Amino acid sequence: MLLGCIGDDFTGSSDVANMLVQGGMRTTQYCGIPKSNAATDVEAGVISLKTRSLPVDQAVEQSLQALRWLQEQGCQQFYFKYCSTFDSTKTGNIGPVAEKLAEALDAYKVLVCPAYPAGGRTIYQGHLFVKDQLLSECGMEKHPLTPMVDADIRRWLQYQTGFNVGHVSLQDIERGDDGLAHALEREHEKGNRLIIADTVRNADLYALGRAVAGELLVTGGSGLALGLAANFRSAGKLSVFEGEDKSRKWQSVKGRAVILSGSCSIATRGQVAYYIARNPSLEISAEELASGQMNVEIALKFVEENADNAPLIYSSADPERVKQAQIRYGQAEIAAKIESFFEELASQLLKSDLSRIIAAGGETSGAVVQGLGVESLQVGPEIDAGVPLLLMHKNASTYPNGQKQPVALALKSGNFGSENFFEKALKMMAADETNNGNDASVE
Repeated sequence: MLLGCIGDDFTGSSDVANMLVQGGMRTTQYCGIPKSNAATDVEAGVISLKTRSLPVDQAVEQSLQALRWLQEQGCQQFYFKYCSTFDSTKTGNIGPVAEKLAEALDAYKVLVCPAYPAGGRTIYQGHLFVKDQLLSECGMEKHPLTPMVDADIRRWLQYQTGFNVGHVSLQDIERGDDGLAHALEREHEKGNRLIIADTVRNADLYALGRAVAGELLVTGGSGLALGLAANFRSAGKLSVFEGEDKSRKWQSVKGRAVILSGSCSIATRGQVAYYIARNPSLEISAEELASGQMNVEIALKFVEENADNAPLIYSSADPERVKQAQIRYGQAEIAAKIESFFEELASQLLKSDLSRIIAAGGETSGAVVQGLGVESLQVGPEIDAGVPLLLMHKNASTYPNGQKQPVALALKSGNFGSENFFEKALKMMAADETNNGNDASVE
């Protein structure tokens, strides 16, 4: 294995796995820390963790465990992947995890680059933008778990770490590879161990990738994966699988479907509104969960009654409603109840004949994958920017007839996807002739 990636949630991990496959790396996405060694032909391993909103000490320990497994696989470079909207609070996990990984690897000049221009996430003068809005004015300031009230990533990261935080400007990048290398060395000599880089286009990601080719640790969003994969290909370290596997077709998965959405992002709420106007849906409110008026049995009954019409189960409420429930019942308690609900629901759905599952939201997707008991995933074609189709296989013991039945998944970050994302994903899952340019192996 050449590149080892540690993702702080499941949707972001599938996003970065998708990018690495696009870059020509034979990639496997692991759901949690694997219990055995990777297959010998895996070139990039992505370990999906659910550490974004965990207590700091737990997030650090799980990330270090993932690092140790990746080291055992012989990785030459390590990549800490977090959200392109830098989801964390002042006391959040990005800084502490990056710091402890750097210490474990004795790594310096650690790049910090959450930018993802294809998804509208850019960094200029150290400030993170979502399209034409500052991060702190795009709706993320109302996120129920990780409200982003400051778009200055330099300042936000400095709250979280004892390391000094530096900055490489767009002007530094525009001076070419030599100028960028000089800028990174300049920040290193200043004693800045974590270095945020401006990024406004994909060309900047490739330039940054080249600049950190020899560094043990990099951190960022999924966009940076494009440049990292290119480094390994330029060095002649990748197999010839790219040309061979680009021609694979998606394995059509038809049959019953369900959509599970817990994200409160603006994009997901728009997708929910679009879908419920045309399809059966059941809202799961925080208040009903907390009071016991809603439970998994009620949701399962609704799914069974509407299984032929791809029902939507959602708790994607307006952030103000969620805030009121948090005030009444407690933020941690509400979050735990919603995640436990989706995890148990997914576990119960696994026993049914559902073969297509869409999950919206990072925490929700993590809960769903845990409920399904998935160990690793095959990366399929991209539905929308940053969201690939995924394929898992149910355990044969799940079925009385002993047959293995493939299950198609889509794990969508909250702010990703077009308005008709759910319908588009369902259609692509069932397609017979979907060209698969983003294929990866299954463990």
